[in-house]
Amino acid sequence: MIDVKIESSWKERLGEEFDKPYFKTLTDFVRQEYSTTQIFPKGSLIFNAFDKTAFDKVKVVILGQDPYHEPRQAHGLCFSVDNNVALPPSLVNIYKELKDDLGVIRTSGNLECWAEQGVLLLNSTLTVRAHQAGSHQNRGWEQFTDAVIHKVAEEKDNIVFILWGAYAQKKGAFIDPFRHLIIKSAHPSPLSVFRGFFGSRPFSKTNEYLRQTGQMPIEW
Repeated sequence: MIDVKIESSWKERLGEEFDKPYFKTLTDFVRQEYSTTQIFPKGSLIFNAFDKTAFDKVKVVILGQDPYHEPRQAHGLCFSVDNNVALPPSLVNIYKELKDDLGVIRTSGNLECWAEQGVLLLNSTLTVRAHQAGSHQNRGWEQFTDAVIHKVAEEKDNIVFILWGAYAQKKGAFIDPFRHLIIKSAHPSPLSVFRGFFGSRPFSKTNEYLRQTGQMPIEW
């Protein structure tokens, strides 16, 4: 078994994935990439989403696609950037909707405070080449993150899955809507934000469901 540096509750549940041939192929590819070119996020942050949100604490899953591919942005949490980094366009729109929905105004793009409350900020692909969006797609990460979503959807109840855009909705198509709340809308990117993202109120809908199911709401 490959010794993956990942939070222990996830390691316990994903061990069978680490034993599969695709994961060894993926690991070999990722190691080679890090040794020869600039890759984001830095290696120690590849599994940051899992390290910040243990399996037992997951209440909400937000699905992204690729890590940010420009310097200083990606740190292993989808849509999030480190402190003192300019907000990417999608995050600007997420914050506009948050303000309209709950009146919450956020200035830092660092979403670790969400992750620490049980929001799993999961990208479908966990690494990317600098300046090359999608460069690590179809290498095995998608199979791994599918397994993650299956684990959450099948072993837990009353999870909120926030699926922004067609890609996330397709990836989460198997989730049982009778066991979980599935919130779907257009993606917050500037290309699609006016097709139903603005006004979708995902944050208040999430907290209402969490309260109804006896869980603590998120301080967004």
